[in-house]
Amino acid sequence: MKKSLGTHLIVEFFDCDPHTLTDKDFVERVMMEAALKSHTHPIGSFFHQFKPYGVSGVIVIEESHYTIHTWPEHGYAAIDLFYCSEDVDVEKALEILEKYFKPGRISLVEMQRGLLRGVGVKAEQPLKLVATS
Repeated sequence: MKKSLGTHLIVEFFDCDPHTLTDKDFVERVMMEAALKSHTHPIGSFFHQFKPYGVSGVIVIEESHYTIHTWPEHGYAAIDLFYCSEDVDVEKALEILEKYFKPGRISLVEMQRGLLRGVGVKAEQPLKLVATS
């Protein structure tokens, strides 16, 4: 039995190399690689370059979405990985994101979404701190 209808991983990357967070095309390639190699099925994406710097983007996947918002001036990226399939390899997505954005410190919070009664979902605690470094 599934624990929830979906899992939402809230990821904070601190102390990243600012150059990795500045270019829209680079950020989009990294996010798309993370989506594809974590066994999701992208159906669309949109990324925006802010001036003077910063990028926001979303990849809509059949399994939900991956998003990112960057603040290069702070070496910070806010990333959401929301998926509703147990086949998603979120560890692989995180490995790719860490490889390219090079955070010095990471905070992860996992939230179970859709703990609904009567739909075959086993209700457990919906929010837990996974890791900080």
